[in-house]
This record gives sequence, structure tokens and C-alpha cells, in this order.
Amino acid sequence: MQLGLIGLGKMGANMRSRLKQFDHEVVGYDPRPEVTDVASLADLAAALEAPRVVWVMVPSGAPTRETVEKLADVLSPGDLVIDGGNSRYTDDAVHAELLDAKGIGYLDCGVSGGVWGLENGYGLMAGGAASDVEKAMPIFDALRPPGERADGFVHAGPVGAGHYAKMVHNGIEYGLMHAYGEGYELLAAEPLIDDVEGTLRAWTHGTVIRSWLLDLLVKALQEDPGLTEISDYTTDSGEGRWTVEEAIRHSVPANVISAALFARFASRQEGGSPTLKAVSALRNQFGGHAVKPSAHQ
Repeated sequence: MQLGLIGLGKMGANMRSRLKQFDHEVVGYDPRPEVTDVASLADLAAALEAPRVVWVMVPSGAPTRETVEKLADVLSPGDLVIDGGNSRYTDDAVHAELLDAKGIGYLDCGVSGGVWGLENGYGLMAGGAASDVEKAMPIFDALRPPGERADGFVHAGPVGAGHYAKMVHNGIEYGLMHAYGEGYELLAAEPLIDDVEGTLRAWTHGTVIRSWLLDLLVKALQEDPGLTEISDYTTDSGEGRWTVEEAIRHSVPANVISAALFARFASRQEGGSPTLKAVSALRNQFGGHAVKPSAHQ
């Protein structure tokens, strides 16, 4: 199947590589000439056979909005646009309405897997019409992990549902990472524990708290014992805030997710926290997110 892919950063470039491994033809566009396949969005549209499917993988907010607006001018009725970035779910109805006026379909798709998705596959959460989901299913099947489709892909509901599901997913991620970070700090603070990294590693198989995030924390400690090379400064990319706002709107007591978000705010103030060093290291491990070097470097 042919796919136009806009945005060839860490995630987009890996997605292009994975799709090619499954014998899909990918035409990529990126403003950086050293990675792009075509020079413009108009050239991207011209390189694809109708009906086209175009996947947008650019930062949320204005970059995504501007990209969708430009696609509305260069695509044709019957084409399909998929927003796979971390857009706020409330933006999806606006994008869908804009494209629908031109006869162009729209799906929103939450994508999880970070820099490891190329090897392991991506967890996918789609929102939109069932007919549009079916049209793009060969792409979804190539990107998701091997095995049963339901274990790595869901058609979560109408337009907006995919990004809403991904938003909640990322809120949960905040809480999980912070719990592992607190556990790491408590182990490191106790003189009885001679092997902190070994203790965490012993939890990675068989225990009820085993997870991929725990595996990545062990990996981070093996690469940087004591996490001395990074600071505890931890950013947030929006989804955690949006999840807390939704919890307030629905009167859902999201205590853990809220506390994890506020802890990230605290990490940017004076002082240092081993817990937040662990959270920062985890973000770097699974997503390739930048870390702030420690002050001693």
C-alpha cells in the first residue's frame, strides 16, 4: 500500500522504516532536505496515487493545524488524512470538519512505542469512521506489534476518540514512571540495600510490578549507575496536563496522575530529586526525550 508520511523525526523516521519492512511504499515529507523524499506537500500529493492516504506526524498545536490546512488544498475528494501526533482531542473535530468540506476523510490515531516502535511495533488507538479505519488497516497492521490485532490496535470510537485514549494512556504513564522513581529513591536511601540496580532487575520477571518501564529503568541504571549524568529536570509534553483537566471536568479523582504532573513542575525548581532523575531517565529510554545534564558536568 502507498502512504504519504509527513514528519520524519524520531518517531516518523522509524515508522517509515517499519512500513518499508512490510513492503509498503512510503513517500515522506519533512522540511529538512537531507531526510525528505519530496520538496513540498504539493509534490507529496503528486507522488501518490488517488485515493491517497497521508499520515501526519508533526508536533501538536499550530504545526499540525497548519499541515492539515495545507493538505486540504492539495488533496482530493476521497483521500484520507491520519493525524498520528499527540494532538489534543478537541482539535480533531476542527480538522475533520475542515477536511470534510473538501470531501477528504480524517482519522486521529494515538501512537505509543517511542523510539522502540521500529523493532517492537506501536500501540495504536484510532478515532473516526469505520470505513476510513478499514481503508488504512494495512498500515495499522504493519505498525502494530505482531500477534492478535486487538492486543495492539483499537478503533476507540468516532473522531477524537483515538487522541483521547492516547491522552489517558500518557497520564497513566506519568503515574507509573513516578512510582518507579519513588521506589528507586527509597531503595537508594536505605543502607541495607547493597545492590539497587540488582533489586530492581530482580523485579523484572515474575513479580506483579514487572513492566517494560521497569526494564528501561534497569537499563538506565546499568548505563549510568546512580543517574549521575543527568539532572532531575523533567518536562511535560501536554498530555498529562490535559488528562488532569479531563479528570476535573468528569469529577474523576485522578490523585496519582495529578501528583506525578505536579512533581514534574517541582523538578524545575531549585534542588534535586532522585525520583525525578529516574523519571527523566525513563523518558529518555523509551522516547528518546532530551535530558538536562547534571550540574557537575
